[in-house]
Amino acid sequence: MDAPAKAGRYRNPTVGQQPQSCEYTSVVTPVLETSRLLLREIVEEDAHDVYLLNSSPNVMRYLGSERVLTSLEEALALVRRRIFPQYQNYGVGRWAVILKNNGPFIGWCGLKYDPAASEYDLGYRFIEDYWGKGYATEAARGVLEYCRQHLSGKRIVGKALIENVASIRVLEKIGMKFERLEEDSDGTVAVYSLNIEHRELKIEL
Repeated sequence: MDAPAKAGRYRNPTVGQQPQSCEYTSVVTPVLETSRLLLREIVEEDAHDVYLLNSSPNVMRYLGSERVLTSLEEALALVRRRIFPQYQNYGVGRWAVILKNNGPFIGWCGLKYDPAASEYDLGYRFIEDYWGKGYATEAARGVLEYCRQHLSGKRIVGKALIENVASIRVLEKIGMKFERLEEDSDGTVAVYSLNIEHRELKIEL
């Protein structure tokens, strides 16, 4: 699998160390930008913002078995064990979404590679104060443009519980096509997809 170059600087762990020991520097180059947003790799210093995001019951409402975080330590463990390995192994991942002009962390948007399915999952999650402003759509469009430039020929999917109407609306707005409904332990999931070899995709950011 051809992976794009890493945007941040990864510190290789000592041989035999577990992935949770992965550490990224606090200075990273943005992966991409849109008219209002910068997307960059998540770093350990973002753990507090990740905690604020994943400790909100409203944010986590449609995320099924993924549980609400209850401590900063849990947030840091999530960053180390789930986010950093995607950067290390596949060169992509869930990226922090930052408002331009030294704005705050407002959520994340990005890719998660599934080697078993040979596909990239496009996902997004935003702090509730920033809902309803078009940031999820703008960030997701930016990620698809990144895919068009770096992941030609790859399959991109987006999934949401059918009750999560707002998330489904984002997938439709960015041009992903409904593929099927599937059942999992969390309920009925709508699956959308896009094959990046379709170069006719044009995105206005």
